[in-house]
Amino acid sequence: MLRRTAVRRLLLGTALALLLVTGPAVPAGAADPGAECPPAQPNCNVWDDDPGTPGGGGNGGDNGGDNGGGGGGSSVCRWKGQTVPCYREGMGWFNSQDGCYYRLSEPQLEAPPGWQWYTLTCDAVSLGSVRNELLEGPPPGFGAPPDPEELARRAFASITLLAPRAAVAPRKDIGPGLVGLPVWMWASRGATYFGPQSASASDRGLTVTIQAEVDEIVWDMGNGHRVVCDGPGTAYDRRGQHAGKRSPDCGYHNGYSKAGTYRVQATTHWSVTWTSSSGATGSIGGVTRTTGPVQIQINELQVVTR
Repeated sequence: MLRRTAVRRLLLGTALALLLVTGPAVPAGAADPGAECPPAQPNCNVWDDDPGTPGGGGNGGDNGGDNGGGGGGSSVCRWKGQTVPCYREGMGWFNSQDGCYYRLSEPQLEAPPGWQWYTLTCDAVSLGSVRNELLEGPPPGFGAPPDPEELARRAFASITLLAPRAAVAPRKDIGPGLVGLPVWMWASRGATYFGPQSASASDRGLTVTIQAEVDEIVWDMGNGHRVVCDGPGTAYDRRGQHAGKRSPDCGYHNGYSKAGTYRVQATTHWSVTWTSSSGATGSIGGVTRTTGPVQIQINELQVVTR
């Protein structure tokens, strides 16, 4: 019995070294297959059955808002079933009661005390007419400051966050792993995959700057277990100092307890915070990017004794 146990341990150690040396590293600069998320979408799940290839997940590079040709419209309003900017450069602020944009006329004509002349651009969709009107007080919506949260989302929509290119060792296309042996996981590095990234958006004198960076990457091992890593992990190198050992920073150290085919996928959880020039701060929560699945085959170790 002791001889059989010793043989099994020897085979386990040898199998680990042999199986892991075949796990190729994924180039950090490998190309994205082109899948994208809608602009400013916080959660993005992209499926790709080719092991080691990334999911997509860009924010689309849009500015996140309809400027309507007027510029500067970070927040949006509604008129006749359509979305319009609440502010247009050169036209002023939108009044939802009559669908016109109001700005103070320049120069101001003679008016009774407390009254002012406004230049109206109507209607908000076609912008088909312009007239002057004398009012005792500003109309609804006039002078509304820009919304910093809207500006934060506009800045967020201008950056690209990709799902990471994920890889494991051992790999199904190279050879199966064995029950009880550690598994290595790693993902592509770079600002689009892990950050940090920053972007700004401005409107009417207010500037909001966002900062985006991955807090953690969660690996779903396909058997109900999850492994949380602080960073992208280390690519397995058969000639490296950790060859034949556990991953130093991101691995499923005890391996699988049963033979079978498992589908592994990784989800990055982003921290997106913003600050404004007025001193306001906030965050955009729930931003994730998911890639996978990568298949891994696990077999039983066969021990032959005489």
